[in-house]
Amino acid sequence: MDTKTLNDFKELLLAEKQKLDQELADLGSKDPTKLDAAYPESGSNSEDDNAAEITEFADELSMEARLQSELKDVKQALGALEKGNYGICKYCGKPIDQKRLEARPASSSCIACKKVLTQEM
Repeated sequence: MDTKTLNDFKELLLAEKQKLDQELADLGSKDPTKLDAAYPESGSNSEDDNAAEITEFADELSMEARLQSELKDVKQALGALEKGNYGICKYCGKPIDQKRLEARPASSSCIACKKVLTQEM
């Protein structure tokens, strides 16, 4: 990959990192190593209110976990850029197709290895 293409991917990854950091901050997450979603309290103890609170809390935990996972992938991709091995599959060592990286710049595996991992043969 040429320097311009690598710089373009770096810009995409930095923008994605900033977006994910902001989304986590909006959820109230302070520590990216643990889930911090706040349990919503409506002040009522009715069964309907309790069920709604539990649902909202579960949704926020799920969203926070997904955002943290995406942030971890972005940070690893930025690290790979710094080390000079960005765009190389971590499983087979072959180059990741540029179209895949354009679709998901934080990808760390080629399509063939990803299919094996997710058993999509």
